[in-house]
Amino acid sequence: MQIPVIVQTVGLLTLSNVFMTIAWYGHLKSLSNKAWWIAALISWGIALFEYLLQVPANRIGYTQYSLAQLKIMQEALTLTVFVPFAMFYMNQPFKLDYVWAGLCLVGAVYFIFRS
Repeated sequence: MQIPVIVQTVGLLTLSNVFMTIAWYGHLKSLSNKAWWIAALISWGIALFEYLLQVPANRIGYTQYSLAQLKIMQEALTLTVFVPFAMFYMNQPFKLDYVWAGLCLVGAVYFIFRS
């Protein structure tokens, strides 16, 4: 049984976004008492796993989707990963702006996939 391209692409991009969000922002909480270059090295190590997932996701997705569709898909997934990360790991309050940003991304997804 072949896993559909959309499922492979979205799954890999979602996992890659988890790693990238942790690499970009996790150090603000967990490494705030360390030198910036230590945080950078650790973040680069985490980001390696993001690339190991993102590159195949885009290669698989590009067999059926345009470059613009892949980019908008990635941006929409970024927000779906970032909001729970910000709220639950970074203890940031929920903001209605997340909803408005999400609606803007829904519009972007609509326009890029409508044809």
